[in-house]
Amino acid sequence: MTRTAGVDIGGTKIAAGLVDDGEVVRVLRRPTPAGGAAAVLDRVATMLGELAEPFAAIGVGSPGIVRDGTVVSATDVVPGWAGARVRERLSAQFGVPVAVDNDVRAMAFGESRHGAGSRDGLVLYVSVGTGLGGALTRRGALVHGAHGSAGEVAHLLTPVRGAVPCGCGRLDHLEAIAAGPAIAAAYSTRAGGEPVSLPEVATRMRSGDSAATAVVTETGRLLGRVLAGFVTAIDADAVVLGGGAGLGLGEPFVRAVAEALRSEVRPSGRPVEVRPALLGTEAPIVGAALLALEQGAR
Repeated sequence: MTRTAGVDIGGTKIAAGLVDDGEVVRVLRRPTPAGGAAAVLDRVATMLGELAEPFAAIGVGSPGIVRDGTVVSATDVVPGWAGARVRERLSAQFGVPVAVDNDVRAMAFGESRHGAGSRDGLVLYVSVGTGLGGALTRRGALVHGAHGSAGEVAHLLTPVRGAVPCGCGRLDHLEAIAAGPAIAAAYSTRAGGEPVSLPEVATRMRSGDSAATAVVTETGRLLGRVLAGFVTAIDADAVVLGGGAGLGLGEPFVRAVAEALRSEVRPSGRPVEVRPALLGTEAPIVGAALLALEQGAR
């Protein structure tokens, strides 16, 4: 049986998996290396080789704006990533069709076909990870926009300054408030400067730490408030929250986002569901593989 390979490139880790009929049957995870595009693509190629099974196509979810298999614009979430010729490198090495799209769009595509966005019209997907990303699907199809940035939420302005700069360097963007490193840094400030990882913040919140609970809840509410304006503007039917950081914070975070969004969205009282990604952190792998199948079939 020949399967499809899906790759998710993030600021902290890279995941590569074999996908069969929308299900990940094997997955590898490695840290994202420093050293720019060449080092990252070398690691991706090594991981694909380590899957040790033939695959019919490769799908890649990549940070940044992607056109024709090349990253045309990217922040420093993955330093030196802008300009990476992802399709060219991987197709030359493996000799199979390669599809490349933004990593949050890959997540959105997976969820639109097999997960939390499969039953709605216009859906906004928000990935909370090392960075903050957004994507849109309309009745299961990805919406890219003329410039490849449809659904992007990282650079929405916020009423407060964040704890860690957005990938573009500004502190008044949503990514500076709601990305994983920003949430961890906000908790660290309340804990007297003690450096704490986001998974540890989540653990302390579940153990009853009031500062951790406050930071997670306040961040969720602010994210919900800002997204409410965006949801109103595009008239979205639902919001799906994914990403390792967002899913790791669990139900309290999702609930805070949902309550704030519903209280601020217009017209007041309209139903907007906010759901966690059903495919979890494997959603980008599944989505990238499905994109590869769809594009390779043409």
